[in-house]
This record gives sequence, C-alpha cells and structure tokens, in this order.
Amino acid sequence: MISTIALFWALCVVCVINMARYFSSLRALLFVLRGCDPLLYQYVDGGGFFTSHGQPSKQIRLVRYIFTQRYVEHHDPEFIRRCQRVRSQFVLTSSLCGLVVISLVALAIWY
Repeated sequence: MISTIALFWALCVVCVINMARYFSSLRALLFVLRGCDPLLYQYVDGGGFFTSHGQPSKQIRLVRYIFTQRYVEHHDPEFIRRCQRVRSQFVLTSSLCGLVVISLVALAIWY
C-alpha cells in the first residue's frame, strides 16, 4: 500500500518542478519581448522583473496582458507562442498549488 504522506510529498515535488518551468518560460518570454517589443518590455518592467527592486504593479500588468490574451494580435509569432506557453503553465501551476493546499488540509484532518 502506498503511503499518503509519500503521495503528498510527490505532489509537492511535481508542483515545485512546474513552478521552476513556469519561471523559466517567463524569463524566456521577457527575453523575446525585449527584442520584439521594447516599449511593452519597459511597460511591464522587464529589466527589473526578477529583481528585489521590481515593481509589482508593472509585473501584474504582464500577468493581466497574458491572462486576457491580448497577445493574440501581436505581430511576432514567437512572442505569441511564448505567451500561450506561459499562460498554460500558469494555469497548470496554479491548479497544482491549489491541489497541494487541499491535500495538506485533507492530511491535517485525516491525521
């Protein structure tokens, strides 16, 4: 029989790996954005996105831009492809994080 604790930790590991993939895809998106649309890159604080002095309000602009799919009408197909990938990974990572929280609550109740 498989331990529920082991399943929980396996789920946590999968969630962390997907978070790393998401941040890596976001970094690649910002790199492509710097080359194809410098104005949008500055608008979303591309240079300071992953720094401690980054501006969260500008970072949320990028999240809103991707979540509402405003990238569909962009002129660069590589940028569109990267945005679609980041959006799907964000949805997957958010779902996995929610599942981890629900599993943690279930484990707390179970034990």
